Amino acid sequence: MPEDLSEDFAAGWAWASGGIVSTPADLNDFIRGYVGGKLFDERTQAKQRRVIEGASSDPPGPGKNSAGLAIFRYETRCGTVWGHTGNTAGYTQFAAASADGRRSVTVSINAQHTPTIGSPVVFKALRRAEGLAVCAALAGS
Repeated sequence: MPEDLSEDFAAGWAWASGGIVSTPADLNDFIRGYVGGKLFDERTQAKQRRVIEGASSDPPGPGKNSAGLAIFRYETRCGTVWGHTGNTAGYTQFAAASADGRRSVTVSINAQHTPTIGSPVVFKALRRAEGLAVCAALAGS
């Protein structure tokens, strides 16, 4: 059963997790521009994509995770995407795009699920859905 947590606390208390109000479609547009280089020059983008192998977003995203500068690389069975995950009370999200920003995916649920918060079964299903969404986004690329 969905829970309305909108009046339980100020979302801004969760630092950047509550810093913006947007729809999944808004987030999808943003991640395309962010990853595709429309928001930063090539030099900045190159710095962002220097990754620490094995470092993971929180919660971890699909596939093999590596951390860059404010962005994560997710190497999945269908290809590599760049993006970010996020969560706090009331939501868990994953947004990523192909390296050129032409193909993207956003998966959002109205509940907080991580490896240690919420249901491990739901978290596993969420990661599977994210992997399938990446495959669908990259199909034919």
